[in-house]
Amino acid sequence: MKTIYESDSTPAADGFFMPAEFAPQDRVWIGWPHRTDTWAHGAKPAQKQYAAIARAIAEFTPVVMCANEDDYANCKAVFEDDENVTVIEMTTDDAWFRDTGATYVIDGKGDKRACDWHFNAYGGFIDGLYFPWKADDQIACKMAELSHCRRYRPDDMILEGGSITVDGEGTLVVTEQCLLSPGRTASAVLAEEVEEDTIWPVYAKRFEPWSEELRAYMDEHLKAYLGVEKVIWVKEGIDPEETNGHIDDVATFIAPGVMVCIWTDDEDYPFYRQCHEAYETLSNATDAKGRALKVYKLPMPAKPLYMDQASCDTIDMDENAEPRVADEPLIASYMNYLVTNGGVIVPQYGDENDPLAVDTLQQIYDEVWGEGVYKCVGVQSDQVVFGSTSSDDGRGGSGIRSRPFFMQEFRLVRVVGEAERASRRSV
Repeated sequence: MKTIYESDSTPAADGFFMPAEFAPQDRVWIGWPHRTDTWAHGAKPAQKQYAAIARAIAEFTPVVMCANEDDYANCKAVFEDDENVTVIEMTTDDAWFRDTGATYVIDGKGDKRACDWHFNAYGGFIDGLYFPWKADDQIACKMAELSHCRRYRPDDMILEGGSITVDGEGTLVVTEQCLLSPGRTASAVLAEEVEEDTIWPVYAKRFEPWSEELRAYMDEHLKAYLGVEKVIWVKEGIDPEETNGHIDDVATFIAPGVMVCIWTDDEDYPFYRQCHEAYETLSNATDAKGRALKVYKLPMPAKPLYMDQASCDTIDMDENAEPRVADEPLIASYMNYLVTNGGVIVPQYGDENDPLAVDTLQQIYDEVWGEGVYKCVGVQSDQVVFGSTSSDDGRGGSGIRSRPFFMQEFRLVRVVGEAERASRRSV
């Protein structure tokens, strides 16, 4: 399948745009957890929860589970009786398909293509989480091939799917903390400095991290590759140490003109400031259509989740991966839910606010879309966040990481699908 490079064209130039997360989807893509230097107890508890989550999604949308060669047979056996889950073999470095997978774009006329961003394990040699990441950088290309669609490959942009959220009508929300960080697109290797076998993209220009010049570059390229007209910049996320503050832990679109944002009234909560700052930014923003955003509040867990020593003791040490430390907080945000065809899959952490998160989202979706359009379902996910960690205040905050692990394929890709056929309700 032909690759469209930046010198050839961009999605926006060809009439393509990224659909909203609530757009109709063909399937959801998930990577099977396997790293024993990341997951506790040889990843077995995490695999059990991944299986349960995949089955919950499969009630609404077909699932493609991608497993490494060594794990394929066991993974295949797990889903032997699940007709709506397809297991395929795909080499991966880690399991976070929301970040590594293709970002699908559509033209509204029946055609679908994929954006294949550069990926460097959340910061490369500056502050990345693991090495190597070559296999993960190839996932989006493989998904595009399997989806039978052409892919766009930008020259320079390093991006993860969890760092963007769109309304499907021209509006994109991101965080400065992630997209302007030193380990992403600011980490340029100039052509005259390139070494043989470099793993970095070769840039024509070097940017200073956090600079307005870099922001302008990202604005331009986000519009070109996602087909958006306006980029709203939230200052920080809640996971500074690992994802550099992905937006998907903080806020997402419910519908055009409508968002939901994490919230806590507890001034001692680790993310109190970030919750309130993000809510204020979004509540005072207008979208690409000129509408003032309506922003709902989604509670955080009552108690932050922490890594325990017993789990740490079961995790292998690897000099090429960030070590796991007991008592560090884990990114347990209910915002990392998945919207799929009529379903909202909500993470649960064994916290007293688990039922409240499901009920709150059900009330919001009923109010915005009408009763019965979406069904909110809670699924236990504490082992998923055990596969992700963070440290205190390293890059502007402290928190838990819960990297989303699925990518939606839209019919119109936290999961992948075909051209948009269903009408979307405007609010």
